[in-house]
Amino acid sequence: MDSSVAPTSSAALPDDALPQTSRPGAAHSTELPVELRRPLGPRDPGDAWVEGDRGRFWGRFGSAGLLVHDPRKGILLQHRALWSDQGGTWGLPGGALHQGEEAVHGALREAKEEAAVPPENVRVLFTSVFDVGYWTYTTVAVEVVEAFDPEISDPESLELQWVPVEHVAGKELHPGFGAAWPGLRRRLTGSDAGTD
Repeated sequence: MDSSVAPTSSAALPDDALPQTSRPGAAHSTELPVELRRPLGPRDPGDAWVEGDRGRFWGRFGSAGLLVHDPRKGILLQHRALWSDQGGTWGLPGGALHQGEEAVHGALREAKEEAAVPPENVRVLFTSVFDVGYWTYTTVAVEVVEAFDPEISDPESLELQWVPVEHVAGKELHPGFGAAWPGLRRRLTGSDAGTD
């Protein structure tokens, strides 16, 4: 899950916002639609919140996201599941790093898990790190070298979409990605030299 770089808090849906569904053998039960369901199963030790004087962030060992650029199609954006932090906004496939995992490897792993991005079809261009002292988020920018079709491969996405570079800012972006996008765009388009 890509919690990007903004400190936020999760909000629960009120009980009356949940749909009522009839099932055989039961008068009524509350069942969330798939876009509101959190994934089940074992979690990695890195899947946890960290808190400090600059806010609360996802990823005990930091987080990373993959900024995928296809020169013909644009930027691959993930419409975030409603149950996720800042759900319903657009951001990058990514999430919490595993203990000892390099940010580039973690971003590629997360993008493969969430959007079926084949690591062999992209080339790393640069990384950009947001660091609050007790937590970091690394954006790994890559360029597509062999075309592929992304696919929703876990419950963390409502949809995936290629968005032309000039239209990314017009989406309702995750606040952290929205704050970082102008600088990332400058670097991606070559109008900003140097590294973070």
